Amino acid sequence: MNGTRLVYSTDFGRACAGCGQPQAQCTCKAKQRPTGDGVVRVRRETAGRKGKGVTAIHGLPLDDAALTALAKQLKALCGSGGTAKDGVIEIQGDHLEKVMAWLQARPEGWTVKRAGG
Repeated sequence: MNGTRLVYSTDFGRACAGCGQPQAQCTCKAKQRPTGDGVVRVRRETAGRKGKGVTAIHGLPLDDAALTALAKQLKALCGSGGTAKDGVIEIQGDHLEKVMAWLQARPEGWTVKRAGG
């Protein structure tokens, strides 16, 4: 079985690509994102979205579960849809000022900067 790896098991579901353990019990580096410089960057993006803009938040030092929970709070704050994927929160529409003010007021003490134009 050289060159093959387990990706799903009927016993425990999805497996980690790095170590082969269940995703909930994985402790290897394949699951972790690289740490940034400690600055949360908020910018407006339209690339690859047929001209529709989204507010993208990069550099949040959170795991996937906390990132999803924060995305839910931001979506409720802005009154629009969005997603959290690959360490980035995307909120539909142009909500830069509202998102930046809300993130700066958080007790975590993140440094928030506007990126892009």
